[in-house]
Amino acid sequence: MSRIKPTDLVESMSGKLCGHSEYYFFRKNGKVFSGRMCNPSTKEPTANQLAQRQKFATARANAKTALANSEQKAAYMEAFKKQKKYSDFSGYVFAMEYAKLND
Repeated sequence: MSRIKPTDLVESMSGKLCGHSEYYFFRKNGKVFSGRMCNPSTKEPTANQLAQRQKFATARANAKTALANSEQKAAYMEAFKKQKKYSDFSGYVFAMEYAKLND
């Protein structure tokens, strides 16, 4: 994995170069990184993988709903300010909603 220092010409990068590209870019803690998909699976997903994808989608939808509700958003914001593990507010909300699904 490489680390990218954006210049004035390229301020930010994320995602893939194109739909079938094996290279991708992502931002973590304010830094931009690149990576490469090595040996991606060509098999059909297993039942456990499909269940995990559904759980992820449910957590994402629940986080989106929570952020749209001003009371829930305020409660999450207060809790977010008291912690140090997550640097991104939406990532924190997603993690809390995902944790609820594991209970």
